[in-house]
Amino acid sequence: MPSRPVTPDDAGDLLTGSSAEPVRELTLEESLGAQIRLRRRKAELTGADLANAAGISLGMLSKIENGQISASLTTLQSVSRALNVPLSQLFATFEEQRDCSFVKSGHGVVIERRGTKAGHEYELLGHLLGGPTVVEPYMITLHEEARSYSHFRHEGVELIYMLSGRVLYRHGEERYDMEPGDTLLFDCQAPHGPEELLENPMRYLSIIIYPRKSDTP
Repeated sequence: MPSRPVTPDDAGDLLTGSSAEPVRELTLEESLGAQIRLRRRKAELTGADLANAAGISLGMLSKIENGQISASLTTLQSVSRALNVPLSQLFATFEEQRDCSFVKSGHGVVIERRGTKAGHEYELLGHLLGGPTVVEPYMITLHEEARSYSHFRHEGVELIYMLSGRVLYRHGEERYDMEPGDTLLFDCQAPHGPEELLENPMRYLSIIIYPRKSDTP
């Protein structure tokens, strides 16, 4: 069936190319309220139970949990004591740092991977320390002395964006003639890699994504 042409009504859907909803940053009051409500429910306390234990009215507690007022430190301390948690823990979510990596042009870390001996240079462009997912962005350069290798296999998914040169890239039983501007997204469990090096210099961006392994047994 032929694809439907893009119309002006679709413009809003094309702004990000993602179905993920934007996340609004919580205010300090909203973050504290959400933490208090979460911990109250974990402790199996009703609003009245916590309000009585903290020495405040139920209406006051409701406004705190909904982020509608900026409670005094004395009040927050009373609530934290009633919940039997340190006051600092109520601020933990708001103060949580989000991981970020910035690499200046030409300053990525050149590392050895399986294709290094075949003349494939891997420049790691960033690295995040936390989160459930590992994202490894590489600038891959195939030097003149590089040899073809199409038997890479590993977990995750990979996106390749061709920047210069021309290469015949294999994934499973298929081969793709890749030129600058071409993109390939694939499951890394199948054998893959550059099978024929057609035109120098060959450079492409490779982004590999896979689940982070837990440190706990």
